[in-house]
Amino acid sequence: MSDIDSSGDFAEFETLHELAKAAKQNLSIQTWDYLMGGADTETTLKRNRLALDMVGFRPRVLRDVEHIDCGATVIGQKLNLPIILAPIGSLQDFIPDGGAAPTQAAADFGVLHMLSSRSEPGLEAVAEAAPGHPKIFQLYVRGDADWVDDHIERAIKAGYVAFAFTVDLDYYGRRERDLTKRYRTTSRRTASAIEWQYRFNWDDVKRIKDKFDIPLILKGIATAEDAALCMEHGIDGVYVSNHGGRQLDHGRGGLETLPEVVKEVAGRAEVYIDGGFMRGTDVVKAIAMGANAVGLGRLQGLALGAKGREGVVRMLELLQTEIKICLGLLGVNSLAELDESYLHAVQPVETPGPLSAFPLLFEDYLNES
Repeated sequence: MSDIDSSGDFAEFETLHELAKAAKQNLSIQTWDYLMGGADTETTLKRNRLALDMVGFRPRVLRDVEHIDCGATVIGQKLNLPIILAPIGSLQDFIPDGGAAPTQAAADFGVLHMLSSRSEPGLEAVAEAAPGHPKIFQLYVRGDADWVDDHIERAIKAGYVAFAFTVDLDYYGRRERDLTKRYRTTSRRTASAIEWQYRFNWDDVKRIKDKFDIPLILKGIATAEDAALCMEHGIDGVYVSNHGGRQLDHGRGGLETLPEVVKEVAGRAEVYIDGGFMRGTDVVKAIAMGANAVGLGRLQGLALGAKGREGVVRMLELLQTEIKICLGLLGVNSLAELDESYLHAVQPVETPGPLSAFPLLFEDYLNES
């Protein structure tokens, strides 16, 4: 097998940072800052990246790594990568197709998309955009029990394979990049009955779990204590998340939170995580620490901003390449072979931030100035 690439011309995007650069050029400054910003001082946002940068690898050598499989099974679905395209509100502000585009890209490549209830064109239309491909619906609670039940019933009828509630958004974080521009996304320009989210609690979770036969995911778990309550209530997917640093400021980084949740869940449910994941190596670290899948929010948004559905597919292709190389150089043939023996605590080498995983992005800007 030759090291020379004989496939012909280079693709439009050969690196992930090129997708980020194109998104910055294509998106309005309001949408860009909505995607990239965090709450208040953006400390939690930076800690997400810092937590990833403080984990290094312990590679093994002289192993046969000719045949590497990057696939995984998540919620009973065989995927080409253990990736969930995380729910993003107001995707219609990024591209006209809104939430349909990432679902179609997920079907094109073979991963999962979790559709936000705050993205158009709605759960039925998005389901029809990629018929037959498994997908997840995520709900912000904006009504009473009947309102919630209606959404679950509609999702089941439309063929969604799991239902998720975001539970770390009882109050909107103050995202100062948006506030200083007096900017609201399209989904927040109309009145929203957020008081129902204030009241949503474990009793509601029990009622829903008892009533409906669909895998239930809680997104926004950040402690072992709440992971234990998830297990008491029979939750199928424990989603470790701090909302990308967009809600509670001065929280811990997502990857820093993951070990205690994995330990508490102890294999009784699947564990997912998001928060600052931008590279294939980031995904490998989370899987080695016990996550079943990684959610991509900002990286998905960058790919959509760069080239819509095609951009997301290309982003996933590049991630797969990075993951395959990482696995091979660690001396394993699959993600299932990973454990914490391949990891080691290290000191970060970059100042953390939402784009610090792309050092060439800043070099490009310097060269153009």
